[in-house]
Amino acid sequence: MNVVCPGDKLSCIEEYESNDNNTFDDNNGIIRSTTIGTKCINKKDHTLKVKSISNISLPKMDDVVIGVVVSVVSSMIIVSIEYVNNNKVNSKIECVCSTRGTHKKTMALVDDVIALKILGYKNGTIHASINDPDAGVLFTRCKKCSGDVITIKDGIKCINCTWMDDRKISRNFGNTGFIKLS
Repeated sequence: MNVVCPGDKLSCIEEYESNDNNTFDDNNGIIRSTTIGTKCINKKDHTLKVKSISNISLPKMDDVVIGVVVSVVSSMIIVSIEYVNNNKVNSKIECVCSTRGTHKKTMALVDDVIALKILGYKNGTIHASINDPDAGVLFTRCKKCSGDVITIKDGIKCINCTWMDDRKISRNFGNTGFIKLS
């Protein structure tokens, strides 16, 4: 049994082609897995697929993900994905989102709930964008007193201590319609 995990290298494009069945081309000529499963090679067609043995899968290009910011560095944020296209996922995978070239000083902070749009994969990493109008912070707290906040023109304002902060706010800020309770 040849078990593979999300992001595992399966082949190079010179040997086999991805048939989009739990696989993807990482744009560097490498075919990778999008799920935990067994690698299945079709030597006749020179294609490969992964037969899934779990429900863990990676979001695809243009999917909308909602997650929690787990790290902020100078030019990017790292987000733990909780929802893909409004469906709860339990995979605990992460994506990176570049903040380079944006006009905001602070796009998001650790523990903010944020919506992003998936751009694709590169080097086994999921890349996302915060530039869509629906993308941005959905829920946050005041970084000074942890109080509730309201949106203002270019960010947020704490209703307790009146601290104002710059964030990239989604036009869906405060919307809980995507949450599905089980």
